[in-house]
Amino acid sequence: MMKKRTSRTLQSLLGLVLGCGLLASVAMAAPTWQEGNTYTAGTVVTYNGQDYKALVTHTAYVGANWNPAATPSLWSPQGTSSATPVPTLAPTVTPRPTTAPTSKPTTAPTATPKPSATPVPTSTPATPTPRPTATPVPATPTPRPTSTPVPVTPTPKPSSVGLDDPAKKEIAMQLVSSAENSSLNWRAQYSYIEDIGDGRGYTAGIIGFCSGTGDMLELVDAYTNQYPGNVLAKYLPALRSVNNSASHAGLDPNFTKDWKTAAADPHFQSAQDYERDTVYFNPAVQLAKQDGLHALGQFAYYDAAVVHGFDGLQSVRKAALKKASTPTQGGAEVTYLQAFLDARVVEMKKEAAHEDVSRIETAQRVFLNNGNLDLNTPLYWKVYGDSYQILQ
Repeated sequence: MMKKRTSRTLQSLLGLVLGCGLLASVAMAAPTWQEGNTYTAGTVVTYNGQDYKALVTHTAYVGANWNPAATPSLWSPQGTSSATPVPTLAPTVTPRPTTAPTSKPTTAPTATPKPSATPVPTSTPATPTPRPTATPVPATPTPRPTSTPVPVTPTPKPSSVGLDDPAKKEIAMQLVSSAENSSLNWRAQYSYIEDIGDGRGYTAGIIGFCSGTGDMLELVDAYTNQYPGNVLAKYLPALRSVNNSASHAGLDPNFTKDWKTAAADPHFQSAQDYERDTVYFNPAVQLAKQDGLHALGQFAYYDAAVVHGFDGLQSVRKAALKKASTPTQGGAEVTYLQAFLDARVVEMKKEAAHEDVSRIETAQRVFLNNGNLDLNTPLYWKVYGDSYQILQ
């Protein structure tokens, strides 16, 4: 009787250990990323089987597509999801069959005429033996690291990689920043603000939102809707008043200082990213894809939208179509892009502030003449006489 009590106690202890192990594994699983949530810096989430850590506090606006895999400026990959260790507990259940034989041998000696009962313990170990063979089933994920080269397959096929690919998008941001801010560090430009004398009032932020063209008003309005009482909210009436003009009325003397203060807020940074993507980047890339253009052509459309607005991009495209057909229409892509860049130069020179067309002639035209339609690195170009390069 004492032996039976001891085995039951051991079983109870094993159950408690297994239960604690399961609870510990479950506790380690990170929550699944979802649109519409606000994530503080340091938060760990899981997305598509991978863990990611938030670099800055931000809100994943619905429809913005700021998932962790697509936004390296917001998330840092942490490796395979922490929820996967749970299957490793399955083999620990195997000790239970070992307790069954201990109880049966005590009765087996009394029933000597029944040697057939002795095979019963031999059959019970036989059933666990297949289970160790099931442990290789968790080993099937180990070949999956060999499937990690699958994301690398786009590299041999760069023609399938659009500008909305995170790596290509990072290149696009650096190219625009070299022309707008004379720097490749586009993330340092959230606080940038000045009047460059182009008749558009204040130019500010990561792509040059202007107080005279409406996009700065849209940005501050969207930021205030999400976070009322921010330091820029009080300037909304003045921004509405100066729209479509070069005036600073109601903005001076503290607007530039308050803009720099707001730029330190991760929420305002996210608002700038969202305005850039929804008003300029996404529509330009989508239009270029419809025209059958590769990453370089998609960037040419995006850069035109940054400088001339999306309506201005459409005007440049219309002028180019008078000279050449898009690939979707059966035309040659290089021929069409040459016509598009020609039309872009004409549009740039209509304004004195944009008479320098080096962002086209010694950058985009260089890539095109080199046949780099996929905008692959290394890239070498000049803007305003300054040399830049992206090696990888």
